[in-house]
Amino acid sequence: MNNTFDFVVFGGLGDLSIRKLLPALYRGERDNVFSADTRILLVAREDKKKAAIMRIVQEGLKEHLKEGEYETDCWQRFSQRLHYAGVDLKQCDERWQLINKHLDDHPDRIRVFYLATPPSLYADICDNLEVNQLITSATRIVLEKPLGYDHASATEINAKVAEHFDEADIYRIDHYLGKETVQNLLTLRFGNAMFEPLWDNKLIEHIQITIAESVGLEGRAGFYDNVGALRDMVQNHLLQLLCLIAMEPPTKLDAHNIRAEKLKVLQALRRIDKRNVDEDTVRGRYTSGVVNAVPVPGYQEELGEKGADSQTETYVALKAHIDNWRWSGVPFYLRTGKRLEKRFAEIVIQYRPVSHRVFDESAGAMQPNRLVIRLQPDEGIRLTLMTKELHRRGIRMRPSTLNLDFSNQYDRASDAYLRLILDVVEGNQALFAQREEVECAWAWIDPIIDAWHSQGTPPQPYPAGSRGPAEVDQRLHNGELPWFV
Repeated sequence: MNNTFDFVVFGGLGDLSIRKLLPALYRGERDNVFSADTRILLVAREDKKKAAIMRIVQEGLKEHLKEGEYETDCWQRFSQRLHYAGVDLKQCDERWQLINKHLDDHPDRIRVFYLATPPSLYADICDNLEVNQLITSATRIVLEKPLGYDHASATEINAKVAEHFDEADIYRIDHYLGKETVQNLLTLRFGNAMFEPLWDNKLIEHIQITIAESVGLEGRAGFYDNVGALRDMVQNHLLQLLCLIAMEPPTKLDAHNIRAEKLKVLQALRRIDKRNVDEDTVRGRYTSGVVNAVPVPGYQEELGEKGADSQTETYVALKAHIDNWRWSGVPFYLRTGKRLEKRFAEIVIQYRPVSHRVFDESAGAMQPNRLVIRLQPDEGIRLTLMTKELHRRGIRMRPSTLNLDFSNQYDRASDAYLRLILDVVEGNQALFAQREEVECAWAWIDPIIDAWHSQGTPPQPYPAGSRGPAEVDQRLHNGELPWFV
């Protein structure tokens, strides 16, 4: 890309930065997407020498890059871009001038401030940016999820950030929207005449959206126990995916039109509260078990002393309904959890059975068509069709799969965070949530949480390494839906 920019990461030595942002930026270096003068400034509270910071970053890259990605030559180039400032983000003191010293020599350059911090710090950071005159006409700010704790706090954070930045300069990021398969979802729907006419309640029986994790708390106990699976994953990742699947075709594939259609989906979601929360939701929490042949502790054991009083869910399954003409009567099954059997994320479009069977019973059972869009770990698209078995007299049917495996199509997988960072630099908001989307999503989530709290029923236990709480199948879909495809 031609744009030269300064990329400033607040929380530059935190978990998100070390695990996701810096590997993404390293891949940008590897792929030569940055101009020679582009700079990366890490901002954190630690008062360390640059050599110590470089060791932390280097070791983080070696740990979190994929096998074979780390190269000494690439690291040498990348390290030349890196700078560091030890700053207390809450206190507006003289140390903030360290940031000015790094940036003041190019005041007209694009500046991206990435807030890889808890949302509770967003207001302080924005205030301090303003006081220290770090906000220019070419400044963009990136806000990480979850944006707030509920509707009230999200509204408050949005209002505070809006005091310093125009909406056009605010980028609320969800890295799932940067995945290639999610982009292919839009192309699949709106770039192929055969799919869009088949994308409604007349032919689709149900839709599943699953994000399953095999990991536990990963050192995030303090954060996670105050959030839980519903706030951490459903309010952003799962609802954003649901919007892209269910939205009406936009007039143009640009930020304004895409976000307008996504908002309509959120506004059409049927409310889940104390009247139907038992029927349409299940929440769970993992106990000790075995994941990938390794014994692992339960959630309460990982929490330690706080575990005895915790009511936080590590698993949630929802049956959502969109009350509009296109999707009336089609359930959307949303599910996510930690310490499950395996790690994957996918969208399943389950079509209805054929309306009339013309084949004899001897032809065998018929399965409805299924479109599976796999987001991770192996990105791809699979379409299951009924076909005739070869080399048989008469007709004997079997399901066959058309498989588009992106790992076979492309030499190197793309990085979702890198894609979104480059979109920020280019000023493209199409894959970022607008303020109304975030607040509307929280307005749907809050009644679910309130209903759970009013019941006082603890999350259902499930063994680590399993598929989640046993009651999910019966409560949400009468045992008729395969939970893992």
